[in-house]
Amino acid sequence: MTTASKPKLKTSAMIASFVDDGQKTTSAPFGHALVKAARENDKIVGLSADLAKYTDMHIFAQEFPERFFQMGMAEQLLLGAAAGMAETGLVPFASTYSVFAARRAYDFLCLDIAEPNLNVNIIGGLPGLTTGYGPSHQATEDMAIFRGIPNLTIVDPCDSIDIEQAVPQLAASDGPTYLRLLRGKVATVLDEYDYTFELGKAKVLRGGNDVVFVTSGLMTMRALQAADRLAEHNVDVAVVHTPTIKPFDAETVLAEVNTDRLVVTLENHTVIGGLFETVASAVVTAGLGKRVVPIALPDQFLDAGALPTLHERYGLSTDRIVAKVLGELA
Repeated sequence: MTTASKPKLKTSAMIASFVDDGQKTTSAPFGHALVKAARENDKIVGLSADLAKYTDMHIFAQEFPERFFQMGMAEQLLLGAAAGMAETGLVPFASTYSVFAARRAYDFLCLDIAEPNLNVNIIGGLPGLTTGYGPSHQATEDMAIFRGIPNLTIVDPCDSIDIEQAVPQLAASDGPTYLRLLRGKVATVLDEYDYTFELGKAKVLRGGNDVVFVTSGLMTMRALQAADRLAEHNVDVAVVHTPTIKPFDAETVLAEVNTDRLVVTLENHTVIGGLFETVASAVVTAGLGKRVVPIALPDQFLDAGALPTLHERYGLSTDRIVAKVLGELA
């Protein structure tokens, strides 16, 4: 007698969606939201570093070819050109992979865009562990790199709702922004929680008496899933979604943290320099003396492989979150 083996993951799983089978999704929410915003604001332009198709910018390019600029594989040029356009009063949205914006074009973002506080919106694809192609494409430290730049707003959306509502707010905000893009078929989660995105604000999605999850990005989806699973173990979990990492809504978060509940941060980013350290800094500055438990990627270069395997290996899967919390409460 033999047992059925799991189906072998194909190479395509290395860039597969992290969305679960059967989950509600929205196709290319960023691209469609940008088109909608551009219809209402003729100052919006789009740029890409030869990655329009892979950052959903191609939807904008098809709708507004005269307002789209293909810069080729030259990220410094991408951000330099976006800065020049912003100086003339345009509102650029510049898309590339997060690793290239953070590692290759940092100085251009810092001095050409952030220092003069220009309204340039950087759209970074493949943030954190959303690809299995290894360290060259896994932007696990992008927020750590960018948090130190003055004037820069950092947004880590959970789902299609966050992205759709964030785009017009980013276009209307003063100064530069960085959006950690979720592309393709993106989960639609927050519509079930009476939620609206507000730039710079955290939102309590659900209450709970035992544990508080402070989350951002795709990990908010996982946090909500884990909260449902933990309820089966009689563990009552609150979830606080913090889509804006900088400026950070410490007031809302600390009001939830300053209780006798276990506090856990969840992020699709290295444990160094991201949400965990942002929350921990706010806790220490406020003098709360509260322990904060991180669920995050390790401080190391990650393996290549299939996304489901990597999320399980590095602790981002729902199963690993549930196990971590139960271990803390034991």
